[in-house]
Amino acid sequence: MRVPIGVRLFAMALGAMIVVGLAGLALVRWSFSSPSSGYDAAAERQQLGPFAQRLAGQYPDAGPWAIRLAATAERRAMWQAAVDDAFHDPAGSSSMLADRSGLLDANGRLIAGYRASPLLVALVSIDSISRTIVVDGHTVGTMVVARPRNADDALAVAFLIREQGRLAALAGFALLLATLASLLLAQRMRRPVHALVRGANAWGEGRFDLRVDARRRDELGDLARAFNALAERLQRAEGARRQWVADTSHELRTPLAVMRAQVEAMQDGVRPATADHLALLGRHLAGLGRLVDDLQTLALGDAGALVIPLAPVDAAAMVTPLWDGFAPRFEAAGLTRTMEPLPANAIVRADAQRLHQVLTNLMENSVRHTARGGRVGLSMELSDEHCRIVLDDSAPGVADETLARLGERFFRLDASRRREDGGAGLGLALSRKLIELQGGELTFGHSALGGVRATVILPREA
Repeated sequence: MRVPIGVRLFAMALGAMIVVGLAGLALVRWSFSSPSSGYDAAAERQQLGPFAQRLAGQYPDAGPWAIRLAATAERRAMWQAAVDDAFHDPAGSSSMLADRSGLLDANGRLIAGYRASPLLVALVSIDSISRTIVVDGHTVGTMVVARPRNADDALAVAFLIREQGRLAALAGFALLLATLASLLLAQRMRRPVHALVRGANAWGEGRFDLRVDARRRDELGDLARAFNALAERLQRAEGARRQWVADTSHELRTPLAVMRAQVEAMQDGVRPATADHLALLGRHLAGLGRLVDDLQTLALGDAGALVIPLAPVDAAAMVTPLWDGFAPRFEAAGLTRTMEPLPANAIVRADAQRLHQVLTNLMENSVRHTARGGRVGLSMELSDEHCRIVLDDSAPGVADETLARLGERFFRLDASRRREDGGAGLGLALSRKLIELQGGELTFGHSALGGVRATVILPREA
């Protein structure tokens, strides 16, 4: 059977409060249950005999039997006077006897004094002495006296009996407060839980914009803040996924549309199937193939299914021929290239083929986006644990907000430029993913030359 958490919390809180109350009552009962040899019950019983006879002699005349006609305050005063007049105890027990004794009529109704309720008798564990009052062979009343087991508890018992009505009201009020407190606690604990459940159900429906109240300063508040942070990440991820699908569809649609138009033109005889036209189709097919390969590599990397074998690689020995191989490209673009002396023993743990692919992408990016007459510089730095390969280029630079987006998928510095000049915007994203899979990091920043600085950080081989 499913029990709501609010009901469980309410039952637990109320049960704990009741257990504490019962423990207190048990302690009171235990303290009153200890017998004492200093209490003479027989002497007190003997004293009740003359007093009962005196009350019988006054029946039905004025005196204690007329108390029932008086007001409550007067009734108590008259009973106190009657008891004090009948008992003369030097120890002063007579005053306590008035508070723990009472006079009942023939029907058991209280006429004067006090009578301990059955609940109080059970809780405090007190005994009682009763003495019937007989007139002309008929029982006209009964005198009852609450008798503590310990003489030292006589005053406490008298107080409890005298105030039992107020104590009962106080206990009922305390129980009511405990119930209300338990309800409030259960409600306060249940409300954020229900909010989290609603949020989780909204996630199941694809609505990641829902946020819960996180103003609480406790563990539930921490959970709500973590929930909101996760919802924020899921919302961003869902937005990125939708953008990824849209961009991928767009990037695939464009070359396919061009090739379809070319083929249809050849089929209709509008364009002849010359070698140049077929070569154009081949270039579009090659670009489409590269795009599909990059998408597959990124998808495998995101899924953790792309296995990159790592081995010791001499980074300096790899960079030098690659840098020299790009010399014609830099020269054709009107760029000056400079390379600082590379350090020895630049052994990193990487995949040589993938590292070559990343460095090629970065150099190709510098060739495309550095203004003619500019400069491109390469340097390498070693630390105890890492090797840093730094590629700087000159103007134009990029703004801070644009710099933060370098490496995003399908992001281009100039979205309007032709794909023949720039590509699909996956090169830097693919490079960053490949470096991360090799245990490294690819970062972008402002270059001292006025352009962009790309830094490849790889762990050194131990």
